Amino acid sequence: MKTIIWICFLASLASIIFGLSTETEQSQKMIGFGVSGMFFIVFPLFSYHRWKDKKVEDYMLTKENLDKMRENQRKNKY
Repeated sequence: MKTIIWICFLASLASIIFGLSTETEQSQKMIGFGVSGMFFIVFPLFSYHRWKDKKVEDYMLTKENLDKMRENQRKNKY
C-alpha cells in the first residue's frame, strides 16, 4: 500500500512540476491532473492507510472519554 501511495504521489507531483516548467498548450491540463490526482487518489489512500487499524471510538468525544480526560487532568494537576 505504501508503494502505491508513493508512486501516485510522485506521479502527481511530476505532473504538476512538468506543467509548471513547460509552456505548452497541455501544461494547464498537466497541473490540473496532478492536483486532481493528489486530491482524489493520494489523500484518500493515505487516509485509509493511516486509519485502517484504529478504533474510531477512541477518538470520539463520548461521556466516558470526557470523564477519562478530566480524571487525567486532575492526576496531572497534583
